[in-house]
Amino acid sequence: MRILPILALLAAQPAAAEVPRVVTDMPVVHSLVAAVMGDLGAPEVLLDRGADAHDFQLRPSQRAALGEANVVFWIGPEMTPWLDRALNAVTPDQTVALLDVSATSLRHFDGDPEPDGHDDEGEHHHEGGIDPHAWLNPDNAAVWLDAIAETLIRQDGEHSGVYLANAAMAKAGLRDLTATIEAEMASTPKAPIIVAHDALGYFADRFGLTIAASVAKGDAAAPGAGHLSETRMLLESGAVACIFPEAGTDPKSIETLDQDTPARIGRALDPEGRALEPGPGLYTELLTAMSAAIRDCLAEAS
Repeated sequence: MRILPILALLAAQPAAAEVPRVVTDMPVVHSLVAAVMGDLGAPEVLLDRGADAHDFQLRPSQRAALGEANVVFWIGPEMTPWLDRALNAVTPDQTVALLDVSATSLRHFDGDPEPDGHDDEGEHHHEGGIDPHAWLNPDNAAVWLDAIAETLIRQDGEHSGVYLANAAMAKAGLRDLTATIEAEMASTPKAPIIVAHDALGYFADRFGLTIAASVAKGDAAAPGAGHLSETRMLLESGAVACIFPEAGTDPKSIETLDQDTPARIGRALDPEGRALEPGPGLYTELLTAMSAAIRDCLAEAS
C-alpha cells in the first residue's frame, strides 16, 4: 500500500527534456553542431564520407531521418541543392541555413550574380552569386556556433547551460586556432598559388593569401581549353609558387598541367573535409591541415 504514494510522487515529477534530433548536411556543419551538443547527443550527417557536397543522392533511410528531425542545420541551397529539394517534402521544427545567419561575412564569386546560384536544372555553379564555402573563414564558424546553441536552446531549454558552455569552449578554441594560423601565415613567404577549384576565397581573404587562378570554377565543371591554356601560362611564367590538387579528385590532371613548370605541387587540400573522420574535431583538423599544406609548399618554393 505504501507503493501508491511513491508512484504518485514520481508521476508528479516533470519528465526530463529530450535532446532534439538533429540532422546536418555535410561534415563541417556536423562538426560544429557536434561540438555544441557535446555529450548530450550526436547529430546525424547526411553526406557520406568522400562524397561530393554539391551532388548527392539521399538514401530512403536519410529521407526518413529528415522527416523525424527536430532541427536541420545546413549551409544552404548554394552548397547543397539536393537538400533544398528534399526539405520541400518534410517539415522539421526548425531549419537553419547557416549562410542566412545574421553577422555571417559573405563574399561573392566573380561574374554576374545569378538569382539563386543555380542554373535552370538546379546544378551548382560558380559563376557569380554567393560563395557558399563560408566556413573557411573561422570568424563565420564562431558566429554559427552561437546560432547553433541558440537554436538548440529553443528546442531544449533545460540544457541551455550545457549548449552555451560548449559553444563558448568551441569559440575559445577557434580563437586560439585563428591566432596560430595568422602567426604562421605572417611568417610564410608571400607568393600566388593556384587551387583545383574556386573554393578557398574565404580562407585566402582571411589569412592574406593570393589565389592567382582556379583550375575549375565549380566542383563538377570541366575547365575549358582556353582557361587551361591561361592557367598553364601562369605556371610557366614563374609567377605562381604552388598549385594544389584537391581531396577526392584525381591529381593527375594537376600533375599534367604543371609538368615541366617551376611551380611546385602541394599536398591535396580538403576544404569540405571529405577525407576526414567526422566528429567535433573535424573543423579544427580541416583548417590546420589546409594551413600546413599551403605554408609548407610556399616555404619549399621560396
